Amino acid sequence: MSKPTPVSVDFAVPADARLYRVVAGQIQQMIQDEKILPGTRLPSERDLSARLDVSRASVREALIALELTGVIEVRGGSGIYVNDRNSAPADINGAGCGPFEVLSARRLIEGEVAAMAAKLATDSAVDAIMQTVADMERHGEDQVKSDAADRAFHMAIAKATGNSALVLVLTNLWDERGHLWSKMEEHFHTAELRQQTLVDHRRIVEAIAARDAAGARRAMRAHLERVMREFSRGWGVKGASRAAGNESDWQV
Repeated sequence: MSKPTPVSVDFAVPADARLYRVVAGQIQQMIQDEKILPGTRLPSERDLSARLDVSRASVREALIALELTGVIEVRGGSGIYVNDRNSAPADINGAGCGPFEVLSARRLIEGEVAAMAAKLATDSAVDAIMQTVADMERHGEDQVKSDAADRAFHMAIAKATGNSALVLVLTNLWDERGHLWSKMEEHFHTAELRQQTLVDHRRIVEAIAARDAAGARRAMRAHLERVMREFSRGWGVKGASRAAGNESDWQV
């Protein structure tokens, strides 16, 4: 089967535009050029990826951006539909980096930060990391406080290295968790997955406390890779149904 010919569009974007914004513009241009009416279901992520010749992660980030601006509507278990707000170019300025970009950068950097913390952390620094795990466990039912404890955990590990430049880098990465990230979590993050995050955090801090640099690196990378898998799974598909294989083509 031959590869679909990539779509050619006249959507003008800045040379330094983030990829998901370029892809969002291409999808919106496609909707307009092909006169796809409101209420019509769009092609699957797989089909859009092949048609636009970009990764499915970029397509997913673009669709999230278009959902935020009202251009499309995601209906869990059904599909992605054109909304009635598609007459003007989507305004997705200020949405930040794409979630997959952020996670990829964090996996690269935070794995090494965790390894360094295992080598250099003082006892008091390890205690501070453990306290954030306890805070996250205590606030498990409060998403705002739990998210704050999640960030505090990762920042405490960076601080445990004693390197202020790494703290600054991690702060900037976490500050990129903007509207796109929040919408992605709304679709894919559940109470069960937050509980798994707590399990991941315990493994990381145990490795740091044991001064196991390689183990801390592995645990941090495994944690962030799991989050990437969560954000990559089918739209609206919960763990049980997904495990049973109940995914339609457009969802994956």
